[in-house]
Amino acid sequence: MRTESTTEKDPSASVSGEAVPRSPWRVTAVETLPGLQLRVAFADGLTGTVDMSRLVRSPKAGVFAALADPSLFAQVKLDLGAVTWPGDLDLAPDAMHAAIQERGVWLL
Repeated sequence: MRTESTTEKDPSASVSGEAVPRSPWRVTAVETLPGLQLRVAFADGLTGTVDMSRLVRSPKAGVFAALADPSLFAQVKLDLGAVTWPGDLDLAPDAMHAAIQERGVWLL
C-alpha cells in the first residue's frame, strides 16, 4: 500500500523582507559629530547626543579603543535599530534612549 504526503506552506512561517524592530528606543538615524560624539534619533522622535570621548580614550576602553581611529569611528551604521561599527562593536539602544530621555546626552 502506497501513501502520499503533501506539504503545505505555513504562511506564518514565511518571512518577507527584512525584520523591522518596533521598539520606541530603536535608533532610526545616526551621524558622527566632532570629538567622538554621535547625534541619534529614535523611533519615538527623541533625539540627542552620545559622547563616547571619555570611554574611547580610557584605559578601560577595551574593544571600544579602536574607535579612536577617526576612519573607523566614521563607519558607524545602523543594524536593526542599533548603532554599530565593523568588528562587532555596538551600543545598547535601550540604555542610550533612557539616558538621552533623562539628560539629553549619553556620556559613556
